[in-house]
Amino acid sequence: MTAPFSAQLADATAHLRKHDPVLAPVIERSPACNLQPHSDYFRALSGSIIGQQLSVKAAATIRARFTALGGKTYPTPEQVLGFESDALREVGLSRAKVTYIKDLAQHVVDGRLDIEHLPELPNEEILTEVTDVKGIGEWTAHMFLIFSLGRLDVLPTGDLGVRKGMQALYELPELPAPLKMQQVAERNNWTGYESVAAWYIWRSLDMTVAI
Repeated sequence: MTAPFSAQLADATAHLRKHDPVLAPVIERSPACNLQPHSDYFRALSGSIIGQQLSVKAAATIRARFTALGGKTYPTPEQVLGFESDALREVGLSRAKVTYIKDLAQHVVDGRLDIEHLPELPNEEILTEVTDVKGIGEWTAHMFLIFSLGRLDVLPTGDLGVRKGMQALYELPELPAPLKMQQVAERNNWTGYESVAAWYIWRSLDMTVAI
C-alpha cells in the first residue's frame, strides 16, 4: 500500500536533511515542502503554454481571459478546438500559442495524449508523450511531472533557478550542465527525491533575495 503523499514528502525531506550536509541548513530554514499533485492536467499544460516568455502578471491576465472562454468551467479540449483562432488571439495569445494550445487539445481529443492515464506511466514515457505537443519542451514536461503528477524523482536540469541555486550552494565555478547536476545529485544522495531537493533549492534563492 502506497503511503499518503504527505508522508512521502516527509520521508523525502528527512532523507535529504540526513544525507546532504549542504541542503540540510536550507531545509531547516525553509517551510515544509508543499508539493501537491492534482489531476487538472489539461489546465496545467495549457496554462504552461500561455505563460511562456511572459511576466507572472501578464500570464495571469491572459489565463483569466482564456478561462472565461469556457463559461463556468475551464475550457475543455473539445471547446478549444471549436474556438476560432481570432477568438483565442483576442484574449492575448500569440499566433504561435494559439497553434500550440490547439495542438495540445487535438492530442488529447484524438488520444495521442491520454491524460487520464498519465499517472500510470513512468516518467520517460510521459516526457515523450507530452513533448510531442507543439510548444511543450523538456522544462515544461519536468514542471508537469513535479507540480501536477507529484513525481518526487525528477531533476529539472533545464531550470535556470535550480542551476543558479546549485551553483551557489555547492560552490561550483559555473552554471552546471545537466551531467554536472546529475553528479551533484548522486553525490549527495538525492536519488528518488530529486524533485524535493529542487524545491528546496528554489527556496534557497528566495532566502538569498530576502537577505
